[in-house]
Amino acid sequence: MERIVDIAIDGRHLSAHRGFMIVAEDRVEVGRVPLDDVAAVIVHAHGVTWSTNLVVALAERGAILLLCGSNHSPVAVCLPLDGHHAQNGRMRAQWEAGRPLAKQLWRRVIVAKIRWQGAALAATGKPHTPFDLLARRVGSGDPENVEAQAARRYWPLLMGEDFRRNRDADGANALLNYGYAILRSLCARAVVAAGLHPSIGVHHANRGNPFALADDVIEPFRPLVDLLTLRLLAAGTMRVTPEAKRAFARLIALDLMGEAGITTLANAVARVAQTLAGAFQSGRATDLWLPEPPSALELAGLAALLVDP
Repeated sequence: MERIVDIAIDGRHLSAHRGFMIVAEDRVEVGRVPLDDVAAVIVHAHGVTWSTNLVVALAERGAILLLCGSNHSPVAVCLPLDGHHAQNGRMRAQWEAGRPLAKQLWRRVIVAKIRWQGAALAATGKPHTPFDLLARRVGSGDPENVEAQAARRYWPLLMGEDFRRNRDADGANALLNYGYAILRSLCARAVVAAGLHPSIGVHHANRGNPFALADDVIEPFRPLVDLLTLRLLAAGTMRVTPEAKRAFARLIALDLMGEAGITTLANAVARVAQTLAGAFQSGRATDLWLPEPPSALELAGLAALLVDP
């Protein structure tokens, strides 16, 4: 399985040696991971150093180096320049995509996101019928901002009336930040591998956001992090502990229904990115594949992620 490597202890040095990523402290090796197994390296700790050889080796394998702030949200990323063999044509099509296509693509993403939110609520026994109705109301480009209307209903139902989504807060918000960072790194890697540029978004367009397209792709999958966070809280985990990090890292191998049967979350994200590239080139929003929301029974599998192997 591709691994998410989290560096959370200060003073570590990361390097590459004979096909392995070596983690050392005071020149003494404390761990190693095969480079071919690494999907992303996430650095949370301070005083961490790394060699250029390691960053090059990661880039050659399509893996990314992600740097996070104290709130567990990404602040910088190192992505490979080489992506898909048809990268030039796909990036050109991405850049030249007209607003009508972008608005139709965004509509499909938001419909999927709202339906996944409904599935998450159903899995916890909360009222979810209004979310089917909200999904049907989403127009091209979401001019009525149905996404925000759904969010205003979703968070109190899922997390309680007193919950407020705040990226700078501790507790549940810090857990969400970390889970989204895992997903974001997965999406950034997928769009680069598909020959797309992660900073040119369909909807997200902040000039300072190097993840704009990854932030578009991530939207339907966010409820998986939300549900896992809820389960961690129920188990008494109120902060980003090593156990919580392992649970979120295992999320990338969660089974989902794909186009041809069961697949992993990582493969589903890659498929979304590949079909998005195809949609840019064809000019047809319907070429974008988005996974169907899992059933309540399928989402129950999230509980297994809380158990260390």
